Amino acid sequence: MSVNAGIGKAKANAFVESGKALISKAKATRNVKADILRSVNLIGGFGKAIEKGDEVLLKPNYNSADPPPASSDPEFLKALVELLYEHGAGKVVVGESSMQATSTRKIMGKTGTLEALKDSGAEIVFFDEGEWVKVNVGGEHLKTVSLPEKALKANKLVYCCCMKTHFRADFSLSLKLAFGFAKGSERLAFHLSNLKEKLVDLNLVVHPSLIIMDGRKCFITGGPFNGEVRELNVVLASGDRIVMDVESIKIIESFEGAKLKDDPWSYTQIRHAVELGLGVKNEQEYKVVQ
Repeated sequence: MSVNAGIGKAKANAFVESGKALISKAKATRNVKADILRSVNLIGGFGKAIEKGDEVLLKPNYNSADPPPASSDPEFLKALVELLYEHGAGKVVVGESSMQATSTRKIMGKTGTLEALKDSGAEIVFFDEGEWVKVNVGGEHLKTVSLPEKALKANKLVYCCCMKTHFRADFSLSLKLAFGFAKGSERLAFHLSNLKEKLVDLNLVVHPSLIIMDGRKCFITGGPFNGEVRELNVVLASGDRIVMDVESIKIIESFEGAKLKDDPWSYTQIRHAVELGLGVKNEQEYKVVQ
């Protein structure tokens, strides 16, 4: 039996100005914590998404143990945990499930993340070691999915994304980050048909309040495990997944030799997300601040 449930609270984007969704592009320095804070402050600050005492689920990207931008930078993640606590979070839970048939605990250990977060105050949850709940998605291509029981209890959801191309999904940015919530044994079915549409359908039951993108490095080819790396040295923040992915695609496409070359709005993930009403519908509905 499946239930009606979701991860995070489905509500309007809090990071808007004059009716337009905001996305920041803060130039990265050697102080990653200050860079993240500056990026979030440009769109209105953590207080727009985090209320005092909130239990915050922080979702990084540890599909594998490959170095950034294939996976999240442990120091970047640690800095974000600290900032969430400093801005009112009562509890921060870092939750993840790596690629099928792997141990998330081992992968996060290999990357140095467990050591980096040891004294951060964050609880680390490995979804593949816990219970799962079958929930109704109601998407055109994805009807149900099993989500981590622990994740369903989260009061707020914050994303910590990597910027990279993907050999099957075109790109792996904020919309695809939701895939880490799907039960490992169900992931093969995603790849059998309509992968990109199913990934986006999954976002109907996953609702991030704040999205942080580590844009210091990106893959312009390959992905998700390895690829041609370029450095832009920016940190992006937004409350809108479509805005985040469109602007990230633009960054990737700005480098010579990039795999992505088309109009960002033409990609299946973006088109389907617009159809589902997951964010803005066009360029006129958002504003870049830097």
